[in-house]
Amino acid sequence: MSGIIRKYHSFLPINDRFIVTLLEGNTPLLPAPRLAAKIFGSLLKNPPELYLKLEGLNPTGSFKDRGMTYAVSKALEAGSQAVICASTGNTSASAAAYAARAGIRAYVVIPKGKIALGKLSQAVMHGARVVAVEGNFDEALRLVKEIAQEGGVTLVNSINPHRLEGQKTAAFEICEQLGGPPTHHLLPVGNAGNITAHWKGYREFCQTSPTSPTGRTILPKMLGFQAAGAAPIVLGHVVKEPRTVATAIRIGNPASWQGAVAARDESSGVIDKVTDREILEAYKMIATLEGYFCEPASAASVAGLNKLARQRYFGEGDRIVCTLTGHGLKDPDNAIRISRSPVTIKPELKKLIKALKL
Repeated sequence: MSGIIRKYHSFLPINDRFIVTLLEGNTPLLPAPRLAAKIFGSLLKNPPELYLKLEGLNPTGSFKDRGMTYAVSKALEAGSQAVICASTGNTSASAAAYAARAGIRAYVVIPKGKIALGKLSQAVMHGARVVAVEGNFDEALRLVKEIAQEGGVTLVNSINPHRLEGQKTAAFEICEQLGGPPTHHLLPVGNAGNITAHWKGYREFCQTSPTSPTGRTILPKMLGFQAAGAAPIVLGHVVKEPRTVATAIRIGNPASWQGAVAARDESSGVIDKVTDREILEAYKMIATLEGYFCEPASAASVAGLNKLARQRYFGEGDRIVCTLTGHGLKDPDNAIRISRSPVTIKPELKKLIKALKL
């Protein structure tokens, strides 16, 4: 176990003595046959291979750790003693944890009332100074960019290029785990850094890996999904008041907008939107069919899969990866809200048998 910087050092150059790691990466690529059967059962005789990349099993519970290890390491290498970010949750947790590991300060600016408490608790516990602004994520990001421009503190949002360099390693791992790239890769899209980074990772990995018998490597189609109430790329304009139950992708003006569009166009892929109802349906399907608990934003990838499957987008020979970006314990309130409450009974065997419907 070494963390992604040491594992992929040739892709992530840095002086080794500045590496800050929590041994992130090496997350499971989980086969999902029951989910595939549910989605494709009535549509295709033989469902495609379907895999879930469990990024919620990174140290702070989300994919953000891949970019943060490199961003904080490079900040330390440059002599910085503090990092700052705007966040809807996962970035704040990751930035605070890696800053604590590095022994430097972390400052976090969040939109008031629009962050899951599970994520906020992480940032606070890691010792970050957290300030809430009466506005949305985009306004918070504008403020921290202005602070970073004054110097003395390093911005670690995904506009920091080191973040995307670290995040691209998930594509490396998928290629290693599958023995080559998938045919399709589906991801949630919020600030759009992840789909941008994955496309970069696939291109770089395939440039250095053996080619297929035909002499070329087929890169995956990149398929990104925004929440319908926060879908600026799909709509073609900034959404001033983004709304969705999926707080991690509640962003109206993505920092990596152009990178996401390039990933879509260069891969002949798709960026589409899914409703909150579709997201929550996928959220429950993942948990009940495959035993993995992800946060609602993660489920946008599977909601998108479900939507495109009904449109007959996929074929029987396809090999599909859906990224689940964060763990469900990041946002337990939504799970409790949409789930059945426990039944309360007297401590009697007959009543228990009746309640359990045995």
